[in-house]
Amino acid sequence: MNSLILRTSSKLVLPVALVFSIYVLLRGHNEPGGGFIGGLIAAAGITVHALPRGRDAMMKTLRLTPKAMIGVGLLLALAAGIPALMGGEPYLTHLWPFPAAGLGTALIFDVGVYLTVIGSVLTFLSFYLES
Repeated sequence: MNSLILRTSSKLVLPVALVFSIYVLLRGHNEPGGGFIGGLIAAAGITVHALPRGRDAMMKTLRLTPKAMIGVGLLLALAAGIPALMGGEPYLTHLWPFPAAGLGTALIFDVGVYLTVIGSVLTFLSFYLES
């Protein structure tokens, strides 16, 4: 797909989508859905950037391969429950060591979901762009 309009507009869409996805990730970290929706927004921005440029440009844009993002995301999401287990609480009970700053294990879980969603969408997209 080699559209001049898509190629030109994607230069603006990618940074806006990434900043907005991080905003949604952080804004929603005390409530369910921030990581998933933020990941979808980031993946959509990267998809718009990659469609006119191809798979190689997408892989060059990313720091990790999409499959590595899935692995790191799953590890983070699973690790978010470990502090609760060590404290005698049920698994995935969210703890807030710094409640004034809004930092807790819920943010770690949401970052894991964020990376897993981005990696899943981009894995599918990379197979599409190869063919």
